[in-house]
Amino acid sequence: MELTFIHLHNHSEFSILDGALKTSALVEAAYQNKMPAVALTDHGNMFGAVGFAKQAKEKGVKPILGCEIYVAPKSRFEKKADSKNPAHFHLTLLVKDETGYRNLCQLITSAYLEGFYYRPRVDKELLARYGEGLIGLSGCLKGEVSYLLGLGQDEKAEEAALEYASFFSPGDFYIELQDHGLEEQKEVNPMLIRLAQKRSLPLVATNDVHYLSREDAEIQDVLLCIQTYKKVTDQDRIRFGSQEFYFKSSDEMIELFSETPEAIQNTAKIAAQCNFEFPTSKHFLPQYNPPEGVSLEDHFEETVKEGFQLQMKSIGEKGNGKEFSHTPDEYEERLEREIRLVKEMGFEGYFLIVWDLIKMAKDNGIPVGPGRGSVAGSLLAYSLEITDIDPLEYDLLFERFLNPERISLPDIDIDFCGRRREEVISYVRQRYGEESVCQIITFGTMAARASVRDVGRALEVPLPEVDRIAKMIPPFGPDASIE
Repeated sequence: MELTFIHLHNHSEFSILDGALKTSALVEAAYQNKMPAVALTDHGNMFGAVGFAKQAKEKGVKPILGCEIYVAPKSRFEKKADSKNPAHFHLTLLVKDETGYRNLCQLITSAYLEGFYYRPRVDKELLARYGEGLIGLSGCLKGEVSYLLGLGQDEKAEEAALEYASFFSPGDFYIELQDHGLEEQKEVNPMLIRLAQKRSLPLVATNDVHYLSREDAEIQDVLLCIQTYKKVTDQDRIRFGSQEFYFKSSDEMIELFSETPEAIQNTAKIAAQCNFEFPTSKHFLPQYNPPEGVSLEDHFEETVKEGFQLQMKSIGEKGNGKEFSHTPDEYEERLEREIRLVKEMGFEGYFLIVWDLIKMAKDNGIPVGPGRGSVAGSLLAYSLEITDIDPLEYDLLFERFLNPERISLPDIDIDFCGRRREEVISYVRQRYGEESVCQIITFGTMAARASVRDVGRALEVPLPEVDRIAKMIPPFGPDASIE
């Protein structure tokens, strides 16, 4: 039987200032190597999951979502520095199905909100609670099993391996083998194999990928220096110890683990079990509950028309006897058209939720922006006081905001006062439920000039030279690249 190897332990640029591999390059490497699947297991997060999954699907490669999580030695709530013991162990988790995806999300959330101590950490209590739907791999040298074996504590290592195995479905915890040419791995790997055989635990081979090719090892080393504020010449800094943490071909991995072919075979077995896909073309909205005895559609239309009458009165007062540039009939015809389209697309609840948030803010004296972007073209939004702009007066098109040709959620940006936005968020939680609210992360990328300065500092290039090179790069615009 022909052996197939699949990379199950990979770090992308979302293992921030550690992984030097873009998700698109990871997918392309799997595609070029004819691997039917590939995993993404960034440190402590799944920030790259959605983009990675889309890129993989486009290439016909099965995306396997996962994470290399940090496990607290004791309770996640215990946050004390201890020079004798590690602050955390590593554990690789892979998603099998929707239950597993939800459980991994919960683990990561708890790691940040409850267990954060230098790193987002879970503990064994959480793993026992949220292990369903996940496959566990014992991790690198910093995994608990490998760590204990390295200390010569074989019995404790066995206990730890069996405890981890109990968190997952039978057969879904694997002893992870890695070989990057490190002395510690040469010592620990035979012990891991003996432990697996003794306790009937399956083996799996991984390569802990952090960069694309062997030549990128130097780039990743500089990236680590930037992360840890060190220079490449510093003796006491973190180093990977070899140039083997790259995306190896199937043949390279099969040759590397020729004495344990089952560890290679199991990569395909695991990949076959991992079948989670993100749902597509479906909107998930909080539930807006209209008054008792009134349908959502009727309440929506009634609320819009009440607001419309108030705005028409306001327009009349502003006109102060002057003629409108548009007749009341034109306003009414436009409003009816917008209401009809919103009902056809099923977005009544969406508009009422946005109206509700803005009304709450205004009723409580929280400053709200006048509206911006394509929503300014909606008379319906103007009637609900979502915007403060009369679209007919400025000949703004509703179709730029919403049209049946392109069924997508309306995009309404709202600006709340920075000092009091927490009151609005708190209201949303109370009104629509904790599970319907989240704050969205934003990522800062390293700009070209800043990158040159950071790398120059790590490589100890004289400051005037770094400054001269950095200033060659335009500060803004499409030409602001290192090329």
